[in-house]
Amino acid sequence: MKKILLLTLAISITGLKLNAQLDSRAITTAVPFLQINSDARAGGMGDIGVATSSDAFSLYHNPAKIAFNSNKLSIGASYVPWLRNLTDDIFAGNLSVINRFNENSAWGADLKLFSLGRIDLTNGDGSSNGSINPTELAISGYYSLKLSEKFSMAVGLKYINSNLDVDSTLEAVNSFAVDIAAYYQSDEQNYGTFNGRYRIGLNVANIGPKVEYTPGEENFIPTIAKLGGGFDFIFDDFNTLGVNLEFRKLLVPSSGTQSDRGWFEGMFTSLLDRSFSEELQEVNWSLGAEYLYNNAFAVRAGYFNESEVKGNRKFFTMGAGFTANAFNVDLSYLINVSDVNNPLENTLRFSISFDLGEIYEDY
Repeated sequence: MKKILLLTLAISITGLKLNAQLDSRAITTAVPFLQINSDARAGGMGDIGVATSSDAFSLYHNPAKIAFNSNKLSIGASYVPWLRNLTDDIFAGNLSVINRFNENSAWGADLKLFSLGRIDLTNGDGSSNGSINPTELAISGYYSLKLSEKFSMAVGLKYINSNLDVDSTLEAVNSFAVDIAAYYQSDEQNYGTFNGRYRIGLNVANIGPKVEYTPGEENFIPTIAKLGGGFDFIFDDFNTLGVNLEFRKLLVPSSGTQSDRGWFEGMFTSLLDRSFSEELQEVNWSLGAEYLYNNAFAVRAGYFNESEVKGNRKFFTMGAGFTANAFNVDLSYLINVSDVNNPLENTLRFSISFDLGEIYEDY
């Protein structure tokens, strides 16, 4: 029973809000694990990634970036303990592969997994009734193409599976979604006492049909739009400071799972189904910075903000990264400053990646 309560709490925190939070008018969706960021580099900058430089975890944030990947091949893996204050076997993680096979094109593949650990079931009299291991996963493939020396676009197809059944009342979800993304990276220019480069990124992720956990009850998936920009202050060959700002909005009707709109209609009408002031409240934002020394050591910090009436997630983050030859290690830590509990409190996010093969000169 304890693990079932933890399961309910885990689902609630990842997006299907607790009843106590529904009064805040927070938007609810199915398969909310698609919004979990397991990338420790982005995690150190307030979960920013749509307009940062390309790395092994670009597929989650903005797949259009991979056409600017600095190496021919990048492989990344990450692991994030979830609700560590309550249990020790719930986690999110992913494995990604990026192949920039020529100057203008790249493909990528990604596996995202959310495991709710082992849940022991009991009968009404308390006797054992076996155990289950509810999981959710998404398998994605992407293609990115440079349309000019500075601009690229990407498209991706995603298979989604969610199996959260604990008492034979929820059906497994099998569905698909599409991602569409764009990315602009300027040339390095001189600004007097330093050089600089700016980036702009856009990603509309998880465009797909509604799903059913219970027959006849359709739920939107978390279609989300991300728009951001960043600027690199390049002081010399050894010292670079990147500053980034990112905005996000769920393209889901404000009535969430209670809406009878179709998924395509709901995506567009979600921009106008509330007053302008409330639409602005549905936009969360992050500000992050990354200091890089000699392309070998990085220090990061960031802040994430969400409206008090739309979920009230607010937290600071910090992180660090280390590079040795082709091997990269990134760590991040979250400091919650909201009254709403965060599943990543007191948790260290960890990711590793390898950059192999030919080095391209986009930078």
